[in-house]
Amino acid sequence: MREFTEQELVRREKVEAIRNLGIDPFGHKFDITAFSKDIKEQYESVEHDAFESMTDTATVAGRIMFIRKMGKASFFTIQDKLGSIQIYISINDVGEDVYNLFKTADIGDIVGVHGKIMKTRTGEVTIKCLEYTHLVKALKPLPEKFHGLTDVEERYRRRYVDLIMNEDSRRVAFARPKIIRSIQHYLDNLGYVEVETPVLGTILGGAAARPFVTHHNTLDIDMYLRIATELSLKRLLVGGMDAVYEIGRLFRNEGMDKNHNPEFTTIEVYKAFSDLEGMMDLTEGLVSNAAMELNGTYEVDFRGQHISLAPKFKRAHMVDLIKEQTGIDFFQDMSLEEAKKLAEEHEIVVEDHFSYGHIVNAFFEKYVEETIVEPTFVYGHPVEISPLAKKDPKDPRFTLRFELFILGSEYANAFTELNDPIDQYERFENQLKEKELGNEEANEMDLDFVEALEYGMPPAGGMGMGIDRLVMLLTGSETIREVILFPTMKKKD
Repeated sequence: MREFTEQELVRREKVEAIRNLGIDPFGHKFDITAFSKDIKEQYESVEHDAFESMTDTATVAGRIMFIRKMGKASFFTIQDKLGSIQIYISINDVGEDVYNLFKTADIGDIVGVHGKIMKTRTGEVTIKCLEYTHLVKALKPLPEKFHGLTDVEERYRRRYVDLIMNEDSRRVAFARPKIIRSIQHYLDNLGYVEVETPVLGTILGGAAARPFVTHHNTLDIDMYLRIATELSLKRLLVGGMDAVYEIGRLFRNEGMDKNHNPEFTTIEVYKAFSDLEGMMDLTEGLVSNAAMELNGTYEVDFRGQHISLAPKFKRAHMVDLIKEQTGIDFFQDMSLEEAKKLAEEHEIVVEDHFSYGHIVNAFFEKYVEETIVEPTFVYGHPVEISPLAKKDPKDPRFTLRFELFILGSEYANAFTELNDPIDQYERFENQLKEKELGNEEANEMDLDFVEALEYGMPPAGGMGMGIDRLVMLLTGSETIREVILFPTMKKKD
């Protein structure tokens, strides 16, 4: 049996009172003509006295966020998707019955107003109510404005209340789709085609990550929620779709922190006849264009740092960056035992499946990653950690791969794509050996993908980027939970 607070009981009584007036407490269609922000911007510069001769009207709807009742006339504020606007309502303008209906209103109720646009003597653009429509009675009171929904966990669990109460949450919620649209328009204008590929699959591949496993009852087989879209998209290059991208959800059964959520959004882009340099240019343009379209500037303040997202990002080889920080040159000929000895001396744990390349990458993660501030393309990853990237012809220990790092976090990952089916088969075999040695994130053998490559995939560049992290950066949001409307949460006790 649910228990209600005194306020909740009073509001339920008001529901019945409204019904007794022949009005539906939970409303019907209501046609609006304007939003609060547009009205305020249009009339902000009009002098108070000029409104006397004006007959401009507007019809708005929104949630009541403030009420000041004063006998036969009152002020209240409604909030719509773009902001809020003050309403003046008087018994002389709407009549006694409607004014009495208004007096049943509570903060949180949704109402419609048609009225004349005016400005108060204090200079606030206001709507003088001529028609008042009750739309929805809120049965629960909103949190108190200044001391209300401050518990961060509750904000994410009850995002609907967070969006009502927190202007910054609304700003981020509306910024996210703008960023995604800017990416789509940027790629569409370059001739890329947006596609959709399966979320469920029977083979684990395209990235190094632990999957979510589910079961298909009809086929009686286990399936994975995808950890990447890469292998499906590259099959489309084989089929002749020479420039494709997909923005979609990925699922990785891993930890949660300020940069990670088990369910997240990425974009993957593939371009036939391109390469690593082409993907650097594309990624740079995509990021800087999104910044300019959203904020009107390339400059960003994030986590206490000021950076520029203007084109011409820094480009540096992973091995050179490691040498800058540690003095160790992994370009030198070095045995696995020598590399392991260096790792031990630098307090790096060497796991059973580690080979030379894994040790190089471990040095980068420990000594370099967090030192990167300005946007930097780090390229030249070891072949052991890059099973889908082409080898560097100058040094086959490394690959034609880059990651974009900004302020110590990875934002994008790109390759000159491996299109040699013989090499790809051997890489998959090596991944299976790693899985046997305990690497739970290793890829599985995808024979269908190898067969697709045997038909011939054009030389190509490919790039994947985390949309959530980009939104965090461009909106100044400290954690990934701020930019995902409904993040994954621990079960409530």
